[in-house]
Amino acid sequence: MDLSVWIAYLVATIVLSVSPGPGVFSSLAAGLNHGFRRGMWNAVGMQGANFTLMGIVSVGLGAILLASENLFSLVKWAGVAYLVYLGVVTWRSAPHRFDERTDAPQGKDAREVFWKGFLVNLTNPKGIIFYAAVLPQFIDVARPQFPQYAILGLTTLVVDLVVMAGYIGLAARVLAVMKDPSHLRWVNRILGGAFVGAGLALAAFRRTAPAAA
Repeated sequence: MDLSVWIAYLVATIVLSVSPGPGVFSSLAAGLNHGFRRGMWNAVGMQGANFTLMGIVSVGLGAILLASENLFSLVKWAGVAYLVYLGVVTWRSAPHRFDERTDAPQGKDAREVFWKGFLVNLTNPKGIIFYAAVLPQFIDVARPQFPQYAILGLTTLVVDLVVMAGYIGLAARVLAVMKDPSHLRWVNRILGGAFVGAGLALAAFRRTAPAAA
């Protein structure tokens, strides 16, 4: 793989990860409500979903999802429902000051944080489109493809993990200096509204029709 191709993909991945979306909102909520170390399980869950999506694409199921309107719609509406659900739960969450949280990556809460991140990414059909339609454009078919997919996939996982860790750390830092529960309540409501907004945006999402052969 040419270095210029990898750099172009790296830039595209950074922009995609930094841009506000369900993953960013999920990371902020995790940092706000669980602190940094436990909130990082959200980012780990998201990377688990990314790895799963890459596996789906690698065995050809991604092309099937893109070709089947019914299957694609099923994934999309599952994502819409889950984002709206997270929005309602986050909106209604009771505010907790930072010193009331146990910032340790253990117990049932850590598993719940992991699965929230996993499901947010797995039910976002834009991820399927990225891995099935965008990533292959950076692959040189004249060269061995597995090493190229491995390099680009690892790049995606590392970049997204670092970026989401930054958002989690930012939210945890904000939480640490906020003492008034009413302020934290409004932060939860803002994030809850963002989740619902992301769900509505996903509901309005339409795929570009494939070009005629």
